[in-house]
Amino acid sequence: MKKYSILLWGLGILFSIAFLQSCKDEAITVKSIDESKFDVHGESIGFLAGTDGKVNQANLGFRNEGSYEVLLQLSKPNAQGVKGTITYNEEVLDAYNKKNGATFKLFPKALVSLSANGQVEVKANANTSEALKVSVRTSNELDGKETYVIPLSANLTSGAVPSGSSDLLLFVTDLSKVPSTDKSTGIKIISCMEVNDTNPLSNLSLKLKNSDKYLVDMVILFSSNINYDAATGKVKVTHNPNVTHILANRDKYIKPLQDKGMKVILSVLGNHDRSGVANLSDAAAKVFAQELKAVCEAYNLDGVFFDDEYSSYQNPVPPGFVSPSNKAAARLVYETKMAMPNKLTMVYVYSRTGNFGGVNAIAEATAGQYVDYALHDYGGSFDLASRYPGLPKSRWGMNSAEYAQGRVPSVTALNTIRNGGFGAHMIFALDPKRANFNNVQRPALQNLAKYLFDDDLIFDESQSYSKDW
Repeated sequence: MKKYSILLWGLGILFSIAFLQSCKDEAITVKSIDESKFDVHGESIGFLAGTDGKVNQANLGFRNEGSYEVLLQLSKPNAQGVKGTITYNEEVLDAYNKKNGATFKLFPKALVSLSANGQVEVKANANTSEALKVSVRTSNELDGKETYVIPLSANLTSGAVPSGSSDLLLFVTDLSKVPSTDKSTGIKIISCMEVNDTNPLSNLSLKLKNSDKYLVDMVILFSSNINYDAATGKVKVTHNPNVTHILANRDKYIKPLQDKGMKVILSVLGNHDRSGVANLSDAAAKVFAQELKAVCEAYNLDGVFFDDEYSSYQNPVPPGFVSPSNKAAARLVYETKMAMPNKLTMVYVYSRTGNFGGVNAIAEATAGQYVDYALHDYGGSFDLASRYPGLPKSRWGMNSAEYAQGRVPSVTALNTIRNGGFGAHMIFALDPKRANFNNVQRPALQNLAKYLFDDDLIFDESQSYSKDW
C-alpha cells in the first residue's frame, strides 16, 4: 500500500486520510489447535472443535442446504474411551449475548439436524472422535441479511475426562437469495481499492465468460484510520472525505457490490499520530474493537482489514499505549473477531500485522482462530504457516499485485496459486480509467481468468465508473 502512495502519486495528504465461508476451505487437522491451554496438571481435557480447527466460534454460509463438521477432541490420548453427546443448547447463546451485549438470534432448531443423533466417541488411546455433521437447510422464515447462531454443547457421558471448551457457537448466514461469486477453483480475488481517486463500483465491470461469475469476490475500501483524540485521550475511527462520502452513500457505492455477492471490507491503518493498530493496550484494543463493530454495523460492512502503516509511534511510550508489537496488533485483531465473530478479519502481511505466531502470539487463541485472511505484500509468496498458526492455505493471499505500478504476478506464480492449494489473490489499485488499463491491468486480469479459473475475461465498459464525487 505504502509503495503505491509514495512512489507513484507522491500524495503526502494521503497520510492524513484514510472483507462466510462459502469458499472451499481445506480441512485442517485438529492437531493445528494449540492444545496446551486445555492441559490442566497433566490431565486429558475434552473439548468441542470444528474439523477446520475452530474452537469456541465458527462460521457457516450456505445456500439452500449446508453443513459443518465438529468433533470431540482430547488434549491427549486417554487410556479409557470417552463418550459424549453434542446438543443444541440455547443457554449458550443467551450467555454469550448477555456477556457481549449482543443480540444474535437462534438459528431455528427445526432446521438443524445432527448426524448420529449427536453421539460422539473417542476410542481408548485416541484423542479425536469421528466427525459429526451439523446440517442446516433454508426456510422462508430466514432473513438473508441476518446472522443466526447454532449453539452447540458437548456433554461427556463416560470416561471421567474433565470438560474444557465444551461449547461452540456456529454463526450461520443463509445466502440462498444472494448471488454467488464462488468460482470453480474456490480461489478468491480480493480487490483493494484506493478510493481517494477510484470508484469501487468498477469491480462490477469484470466477469468471466463461461461461468458468468464476477471476477472479484471481495472489495477493500482503502482506507479509514485509527487516530488519537487529544480531547478524550482515546483512539477513534476516522474517515477521510472520500471514505466518508462512500459510507454516507452506501446504497450507491456499497450495496450494488453486495447485491452481486461481493463482500465489502473496511481497511484501517495509522494516520501519522501516536496511535496505530499495533500499540493499543489490551483494554484499549477491546474498546476500539467495539467502535469498529459499530462502524461495520452502521454501514452493513462485511469486515475489517488491518494494515500497520503510517503511524508515528512514539518513544518513550505515551500514557495509555504500549510499545508497538506484533502481539499488540494480534490482540486488536483478536478483540475485533470477538466483538463481531460474524464478520471477516483480514491482515496485511507487513510490519507488525505480519506475524502472529510464536513469541508474537497471544495466549487466548492461535491466529487461525481470529484471522480469516492474511494478504501478502506485493509479490510475496513465502510460507505463512508459522506466522499465522492454524490458518489454512486456502486463506493465504499470495503474490499480491499493484496495478498502478504495473507489478503483476507471472504466469508461473498464478499456476503456483492454482496448483498449490492457495485460496486468495489480492489486486491493489484496479482502475479501468487509468492510462495503463489496456496494456497492464487488462492483460493481468485476463491471466487471472485464464490461469486461476480456466475462463475468459469479459470487461463491461458500461460498468466502468469514474470517481463522481
